[in-house]
Amino acid sequence: MYPDTLLHIDGAWRPASSGRTVPVLNPATEERIGTVAHADRADLDEALAAAARGFETWRKMSAYERSGIMRKAAALMRERAGDIARLMTMEQGKPLAEARGETLAAGDVIEWFAEEARRVYGRIVPARQPGVSQLVMKEPVGPVAAFTPWNFPINQVVRKLSAALAAGCSIIVKAPEETPASPAELIRAYVDAGVPAGVINLVYGVPAEISEYLIPHPVIQKISFTGSTPVGKHLAALAGQHMKRATMELGGHAPAIVFDDADIDRAATVLSAAKFRNAGQVCVAPTRFLVQEGVHDRFVDKLVSLARAIKVGDGLAEGTTMGPLANERRIPAMEALIQDAVHQGAKLATGGKRIGNKGYFFEPTVLTDVPVEARAMNEEPFGPLALVAKFNSREEAIAEANRLPYGLASYAFTGSGETADILSRSVQAGMLTINHNGLALPEVPFGGVKDSGYGSEGGSEAVEAYLNTKLVTHAASRG
Repeated sequence: MYPDTLLHIDGAWRPASSGRTVPVLNPATEERIGTVAHADRADLDEALAAAARGFETWRKMSAYERSGIMRKAAALMRERAGDIARLMTMEQGKPLAEARGETLAAGDVIEWFAEEARRVYGRIVPARQPGVSQLVMKEPVGPVAAFTPWNFPINQVVRKLSAALAAGCSIIVKAPEETPASPAELIRAYVDAGVPAGVINLVYGVPAEISEYLIPHPVIQKISFTGSTPVGKHLAALAGQHMKRATMELGGHAPAIVFDDADIDRAATVLSAAKFRNAGQVCVAPTRFLVQEGVHDRFVDKLVSLARAIKVGDGLAEGTTMGPLANERRIPAMEALIQDAVHQGAKLATGGKRIGNKGYFFEPTVLTDVPVEARAMNEEPFGPLALVAKFNSREEAIAEANRLPYGLASYAFTGSGETADILSRSVQAGMLTINHNGLALPEVPFGGVKDSGYGSEGGSEAVEAYLNTKLVTHAASRG
């Protein structure tokens, strides 16, 4: 059964003070499966007060104690992975195996940050004068406001939540209304593990209203947002007006460069899996497939074959390998991008249309000979749409990879060490993975450059964003 999802404020699960709720739909059936509590200003005020109190409690606990609680939360996520995965599939649509993988990966993320909590080190700086000590200290920045999207309901929350708690911060999570139950179960695992009241607060509601109230509020000291570039720019500007530290993980339009000397079958297999995972609704998904002319046809044939082999259906059904798009508005968005590209000369190799008239299902789609003027080559598709274009020289491929203002993820396949080295220094992206898909592990940085945002949500860099650096310099008394 799918539960009605409540707010979590100051250690208690409860409805909104107004009693207001929002319906939750299953994207595979378009049926209402439950509701989520809709926070108003009074609920946010309570969450802010709770976060302020929770911060004072949590920051005073030793890093060893915080780490122990976090490790318990990781264990609970693994124990409950089956039940949580079903909720995620019902509300988001992704296949059950993907939902279970996301839930189990949350355990890895929590465990990683639990260990990092015990390794927040300062340092001693040698002084220029005798009798003087210079100590650099790391302190938690304070209560955090985190805003997360619907495409990875747990993954997008767990990184922000775990980094904040590892550093000693409290947090208010504004999770997605479309997929509320699975992130609520993540919060429940933390609460059941022993996180004190007020340290973690969970709200749902109108995104713009909540962000524009929380970000300027004097209690909040740090912002973390995952979402579109236009919204991210607006929130970053709002945070800047109030001198709030911000981490922004925004949109991407990842190039995938395939050279003549690459293992073509492997390249197509790895890139197809990355492209059509979660129905393409992935910020780091490869989107612009730039294929060298000599292997173009062979690569396209393999990619099309893999796309046609995907079984699209209800994520709970046996054998499904791609679920529906997460909401109704993605259907016309996909159709418009495809129609525009074809109108401008692109060729439809496979897919291109909605499947059926119930549920938000869409065919895995491959377009070839896509001109750079096409909207899809300039706007993040965020769906099961692979765009293939030819290139001749390495320089041409790098120029196209860097053409857009986005710079989140990038992919390349080559048998040349020289080419790999040149790409590592030339591609303008926060992440580049060569000859495999090695992104998004807990221990490696995760973030972008240019219009794809700033800051990292992985690796040791993620914790640093939740810490203030303080210098304490002390001269010995001369009494």
